[in-house]
Amino acid sequence: MSSTERRTAGTDPPRVERGGPRGPVRGRLGGRLSGLAVALGCVLFLGGFAWGAWEYRPYTVPTDSMAPAVDRGDRVLARRIDPSEVRRGDVVVFEDAGWAAVPMVKRVVGVGGDEVSLGAQGLRVNGEAVEEPYLPGDERTSPASFDVAVPEGRLFLLGDHRSTSLDSRARLADGDRGTVPLDAVGSRVEAVAWPLDGMLPRPTGFAGLPGGVSEPGPLRAVLAAVAAGAVLILGGAAYGPLAARRRRRHG
Repeated sequence: MSSTERRTAGTDPPRVERGGPRGPVRGRLGGRLSGLAVALGCVLFLGGFAWGAWEYRPYTVPTDSMAPAVDRGDRVLARRIDPSEVRRGDVVVFEDAGWAAVPMVKRVVGVGGDEVSLGAQGLRVNGEAVEEPYLPGDERTSPASFDVAVPEGRLFLLGDHRSTSLDSRARLADGDRGTVPLDAVGSRVEAVAWPLDGMLPRPTGFAGLPGGVSEPGPLRAVLAAVAAGAVLILGGAAYGPLAARRRRRHG
């Protein structure tokens, strides 16, 4: 055997790395995707918060007049609305100097032109009986009856906990029959944020009346955007440490 043949026979074959040249490429691609996920997550997360801040404002309810839908001390999210968007059944936040020096929360049961009555048979609007499942069981009828015509451009408001609520009934003797101006309403309550009770039930008892009930706002979409953004940020940020750990495990 020649010296050249001996050198060739004693040389180890070239070592081929497992996976070939794909490892670095795969790592770079994963890094880019994780960075993209974090960037997209930031857009969704911060954009969702900005959207929610634009559409909604928080409000702490000071009394139990809207129990059990909203209890005293609950932190609610109220969507900013134009007064023209108010519908029967809405739980609204309004300000009227004749009522109090602070914002108040009540339910709209009558709009301009309505005939509203309350008595032993429950609530009636324009002669139609209105089911009110949101009321406490012992307050679905009232021993004190009244019948009122709501002036145009005004609203008739009641609390759900009617035995303790100071609402339009307490002002029936005034010139506006206890109503408030439509433009006194600034927002509509859509959810209880704390404690986490979720969205307020839809007031379906008013759905058969002209104008129907209001459509829910974009709160669910806002929360979905914030949650999706948080998941993308956490997932993208976790990719780097997980990839490094995997490389260490595989040498």
